[in-house]
Amino acid sequence: MTRNAGATFGLVALAFVFILNASTVRADELVTITITIKDHQFEPAEVHAPAGKPIALSVKNLDAIAAEFESDALHVEKVIPPGREAVVRVRPLEPGRYNFFDDFHRATQGFLVVP
Repeated sequence: MTRNAGATFGLVALAFVFILNASTVRADELVTITITIKDHQFEPAEVHAPAGKPIALSVKNLDAIAAEFESDALHVEKVIPPGREAVVRVRPLEPGRYNFFDDFHRATQGFLVVP
């Protein structure tokens, strides 16, 4: 192999590694979804997120009393004081329909849908 061919091969290999790393970073990009609690209802009551990406659910409690954002399927629970906001982080998910609720007001239900 000539010296120029070796240098060219090295540059091509380096470019390949860079492309693989860039696609890995994109696969791990955090998806942020905002949900509001008002009058003991989630708005929106159904949210969507892509499969295989970490998720941050930003939950704003606009009610005058505390709420507990909880989901057995997502393995999360977080108390959100009145008038405050909390971020709930969720691992990358497989396709499915994941229920969440306000544990203090069980009628307050919502779903995270991963197509």
